[in-house]
Amino acid sequence: PSSSPRHDDLKEMLDSNKDSLKLEAMKRIVAMIARGKNASDLFPAVVKNVACKNIEVKKLVYVYLVRYAEEQQDLALLSISTFQRGLKDPNQLIRASALRVLSSIRVTIIVPIMMLAIKEAASDMSPYVRKTAAHAIPKLYSLDPEQKDCLIEVIEKLLADKTTLVAGSVVMAFEEVCPERIDLIHKNYRKLCNLLIDVEEWGQVVIINMLTRYARTQFLNPNMNEDKEEKEKKKTEATAIVKRKPYVMDPDHRLLLRNTKPLLQSRNAAVVMAVAQLYFHLAPKAEVGVIAKALVRLMRSHSEVQYVVLQNVATMSIKRRGMFEPYLKSFYIRSTDPTQIKVLKLEVLTNLANETNISTILREFQDDHFNDKDFVAATIQAIGRCATNIGEVRDTCLNGLVQLLSNRDELVVAESVVVIKKLLQMQPEQHSDIIKHMAKLTDNIQVPMARASILWLIGEYCEHVPKIAPDVLRKMAKTFTNEEDIVKLQIINLAAKLYLTNSKQTKLLTQYVLNLAKYDQNYDIRDRARFIRQLIVPTDKSGALSKYAKKLFLALKPAPVLESPFKDRDHFQLGSLSHLLNAKAGGYQVLPDWPEAAPDPSVRNVEVKESVPEWTKCSSREKRKEKKADKPFYSDSEGESGPTESADSDTASGSESGSGSEESGSGSESEESNEESESASEEDEEEEGKKKKKNVEKIKARKPVPESESDSQPNTIASVQVFDTICKPAWLYMQFLLNPPLPVSVPQTIIPSGNLKTYELLHRITGEGLSVEYCFSRQPFSPDPHMVAVKIQFTNSATSEAKSLHVEDAKLQSGMRIKEFPEIEVLPAGETISVVMGIDFCDSTQAANFQLCTHTRKFFVSIQPPVGELMMPIFMTENEFKKEQGQLMGMNEITEKLTLEEKCQGEHAVVQRVTTAANLSRVPCGSDKECRFAGKTVTSGSLVLVSVVTKEDGAAQLTVNCEKMVIGTMLVKDIHQALTQ
Repeated sequence: PSSSPRHDDLKEMLDSNKDSLKLEAMKRIVAMIARGKNASDLFPAVVKNVACKNIEVKKLVYVYLVRYAEEQQDLALLSISTFQRGLKDPNQLIRASALRVLSSIRVTIIVPIMMLAIKEAASDMSPYVRKTAAHAIPKLYSLDPEQKDCLIEVIEKLLADKTTLVAGSVVMAFEEVCPERIDLIHKNYRKLCNLLIDVEEWGQVVIINMLTRYARTQFLNPNMNEDKEEKEKKKTEATAIVKRKPYVMDPDHRLLLRNTKPLLQSRNAAVVMAVAQLYFHLAPKAEVGVIAKALVRLMRSHSEVQYVVLQNVATMSIKRRGMFEPYLKSFYIRSTDPTQIKVLKLEVLTNLANETNISTILREFQDDHFNDKDFVAATIQAIGRCATNIGEVRDTCLNGLVQLLSNRDELVVAESVVVIKKLLQMQPEQHSDIIKHMAKLTDNIQVPMARASILWLIGEYCEHVPKIAPDVLRKMAKTFTNEEDIVKLQIINLAAKLYLTNSKQTKLLTQYVLNLAKYDQNYDIRDRARFIRQLIVPTDKSGALSKYAKKLFLALKPAPVLESPFKDRDHFQLGSLSHLLNAKAGGYQVLPDWPEAAPDPSVRNVEVKESVPEWTKCSSREKRKEKKADKPFYSDSEGESGPTESADSDTASGSESGSGSEESGSGSESEESNEESESASEEDEEEEGKKKKKNVEKIKARKPVPESESDSQPNTIASVQVFDTICKPAWLYMQFLLNPPLPVSVPQTIIPSGNLKTYELLHRITGEGLSVEYCFSRQPFSPDPHMVAVKIQFTNSATSEAKSLHVEDAKLQSGMRIKEFPEIEVLPAGETISVVMGIDFCDSTQAANFQLCTHTRKFFVSIQPPVGELMMPIFMTENEFKKEQGQLMGMNEITEKLTLEEKCQGEHAVVQRVTTAANLSRVPCGSDKECRFAGKTVTSGSLVLVSVVTKEDGAAQLTVNCEKMVIGTMLVKDIHQALTQ
């Protein structure tokens, strides 16, 4: 309640004629947004001021619009003409802000306008505007991936830009849109290396990560000779030297290492980490050490940075142990460290342990008796790894772990048991006393994993403790029914091993345990008991395996190798999310392997041409202004040498110069230039107005398309009637602005509406004269691309008009959504009307239930989609189809043999029937006997591939590869039915 009057006050200020009041209102609104408060209800009042002449007000208006343009798309579209005029504004910040707002409107219908705006901005004379164009490229690509080819042309143009402000942004766009087009980097590689030191910090991170992957494909491994030496240990040193070829580093490889090394002193932790991973993946072993000091320095930062640094150091210290050994004390654990930092430091210390420093590291482990149970468990595991890797301290570590078995903390004892078990496997005959000591702990230790480890140890080495093992089995048999599943399995194993080695004492105990297990609730335990009974107890029906029971159960087992969880994690690029998770994350680009032979280095040679950049060329309109005015049209802040490096602070540099030239009015020259620019703009507006009138007359003069013809052609406007009615002015403006009309991206195979199957939703008798039919239009549902467009046709056969036709009370399954059609106020008698609604079926064929209401009645209806209507066609080349099909094998592939109907034995008939059954597009194929189709599900975008291979005798093989098996199974059934009936 308190915020309402304040908002009314702001609206009045925005509607006033005084720029000072508007500026004050906008400052307060932007401050509200900065504090996280909702100011969306002010959108209509703010958007009216986008054409304000005051430059300061206009800047703040654009700041607001960038924040709310995506939420208020309809209102933003009404002002699209104003945003387009902003693209021609004299001030670079306004041009950039207008482009930012335009790219924030997430509506596919304005994709062509966004494309034109990005192309123009890429040629702008201001580097800040070109930087904004680079930022807009990924937004447009995510909205419409079919614009990829056009966007690559813009990226190629911006990559040639020599300005540091643009470099980082265009490389980011390159990584988002076309990271596979490595050929675009060749001619810009040296320029990017030389600009790197002056690029802003986050741009440096992006460029370094990209150049790391580039270098792995274009240069040879600098450590190739050392790797060969390791493989040729058996050969003599002389032979190895003769066969080894001298390695000469490529000058471009050296250029990258030389230009990134100074960035290790950067104040930004992300930049230092990026350089560190570059050196680790690209530099010779002798030079990698330079990054250690920088990484240790980063460990003095806050815990988040420290965590990421330690993650990477833990990976590096496995293969590059020597580089971190001088900084061993930096990894000592502090009592104030968070648990995850302690565990990572422990990991690094364990990786750095060797014969020289092991005594120091073990003392560090002993001194750290904290209350953190997770850390204590990790410390015990670290001691076990040290004992495994360094044989000299194995006995010392083992004795220390045995002492921990008397600890009061159950978790400490459990972890110690597990680690001791692994260590004893290396030399069990020397440690029978320890095994006896652990056998006595079965009465006290309750942790399931620890109990299971003790039982396994006793069973495995029962010959070393022949008197104790049967007694342990006796105790375990008493508590068998109350034990955890993992313990029960080890009790069964212990019984089997004792039966084979000491059957006189344990025969009855074993049978008792097997009888208990026979009726256990867990099927694994029941199966294990049945298997072991048949294997160890000889009967007439025993199989051949019973002869080899001792070899199966008492076979020597290799000792486990305790390894770091960070081993082999370096195949992920260090610093990436995939490396952090040790699993490939979405969007991760694989770090390529080194090439065996060096690629041609001449691809990076650039011919120096003295040509004027395109963005420096003036248009005829600008030349006309330059003749009339003494001062240049653009402000000083827009030149290449101006303060554009700090363009992120919009209100600092360009705003003062822009406002000063407009508001101060000091000097006759500035007044004359303003008057002339205004007169010039008025002349242009008159010319544009004449063109608009002509285009509008052309639109009016066009003959209306008959309803039958318009239905048979793809038309996105028809599927969004609500949008058309609300935003008609903006839509008309777009029509005559882009002549010919807007191009619509349509899949190759679209079934004409005449072939679309129509379903009855409401019979005219049930509906009291109102009949309703629906069909799946197979057109994109523009308000939400994850919804299926359903065309609904109302026919009023009654004698009276139907009123207020709308949807209510949708009862949907979990995850399903519905976008109702706009209410039909009146449907006269004998008339028919069609509307479009969107339904998100969540890639399932479950029905969407809702009420169809008139002003007097409510009818319960449901729409259930065939599986083929849950898809949308996508374009694929033959090679792409084969590649994707190869990845969707095994469980994702369903194959079925069928006999084609006589009418369906031609290629044309197969294509027609498959595309009628499912909304898929045809994929080119070199064989006449095979027809391929591709699509993806509307909601999740899961890939669907269909292949029909025909033979001369009418037989055919249908193959469906689908990421979702349920959809694939249903699709096979529908296509099989379509081809055989």
